[in-house]
Amino acid sequence: MRIHHLNCTTMCPPGRRMMDGRKGVSGPAALVCHCLLVETDKSLVLVDTGFGLNDVRDPRPRLSRLFLDVLCRPQLHEEMTAIRQIERLGFKPSDVTDILLTHLDFDHAGGLDDFPWARVHLLDAEYQAAVAQETALDRRRFRPRQWMHQTNWVTYPTIRGGDRWYGFECVRELSGLPPELLFVPLQGHTLGHAGIALNVSGRWLLHAGDAYFHHGEMAPARRRCPPGLRFYQTLMQKDARLRRYNQERLRGLAMRHRSEVTLFCAHDAEEFERMEEQEKVPANFPLRMPLAESETPLHV
Repeated sequence: MRIHHLNCTTMCPPGRRMMDGRKGVSGPAALVCHCLLVETDKSLVLVDTGFGLNDVRDPRPRLSRLFLDVLCRPQLHEEMTAIRQIERLGFKPSDVTDILLTHLDFDHAGGLDDFPWARVHLLDAEYQAAVAQETALDRRRFRPRQWMHQTNWVTYPTIRGGDRWYGFECVRELSGLPPELLFVPLQGHTLGHAGIALNVSGRWLLHAGDAYFHHGEMAPARRRCPPGLRFYQTLMQKDARLRRYNQERLRGLAMRHRSEVTLFCAHDAEEFERMEEQEKVPANFPLRMPLAESETPLHV
């Protein structure tokens, strides 16, 4: 497998360092939407989608005003959507057969309707909560307009069964996908939140989604999180005890197995830049379309 790190829209909430913790950077805060494009032997797999084409073109009906104008302020540009980045890499969007979701929040699932043919994998508790829309927070974070036409859902039990992976329980292999891809339940931020583990050349990557928000939270000592992000995590959490418990387990994983597992979250710009810099892009991708110098990928 080969991994491409995609930032599928930067969010620029007010607060600067209070939100992203970056010193010496002027202007608003910068929180990425860290998605993955995974090249397997037979197809492409997306891990989260970030914001999609329809979010860019007509955001008001699709995104909560609270998040769109106040808390997140996403910089919505078509070229940042997953489908356009896939095209620029020289791949055919139709080769994306599967999408793995850490959870169904609007900033992780907005691109689902850009890939209506793809199977969408997530934990069953997440799907049920998104459909139920029981609380005001659920109605703001889960936006059915982003996925109402999606029919290819593949859901997995959140508890009971599964395997163990570095001490994490109920870990699931994914239907029809290589065993190097795993769902790791990390509930708390939402009731069906999961991390996605990927084995690449014998080393594991763990996309922890929103199980934490800042790399300082994973530090073995002097843990830190910008106060604005700390507030946002508390605002968005569905189960505070589970969220803290899973953060502690992730911290232990980062400390004890750093030579075997690379851990990163969905919104930390420093983590994204570090992972993007390490990415090596060979010239001979089997799924890459040969493009003439003057040729540009087709829009779909």
